[in-house]
Amino acid sequence: MSTVRKRSVSIGGHRTSYSIEDAFQAELNAIAETRGISLAALIAEIDAERDSETNLSSALRLFVLNELKRARQLAPKNILQFQ
Repeated sequence: MSTVRKRSVSIGGHRTSYSIEDAFQAELNAIAETRGISLAALIAEIDAERDSETNLSSALRLFVLNELKRARQLAPKNILQFQ
């Protein structure tokens, strides 16, 4: 089971915090690394695109979910068959 942890990041020169599970944090780190950007830069992008009614923690989780769904759609079908 993944523990929810409170984390801090600077976005546009302002410190803010978010709380997400370790598994989501690991995926955010991997996505940032794949894109060749810092974690803070990725979070800033997500923050800029979220609507005002979605908190940052939820926006981060939804971003990870959408990225994983997109990757699944791009992957060859035989790789993703579950038994």
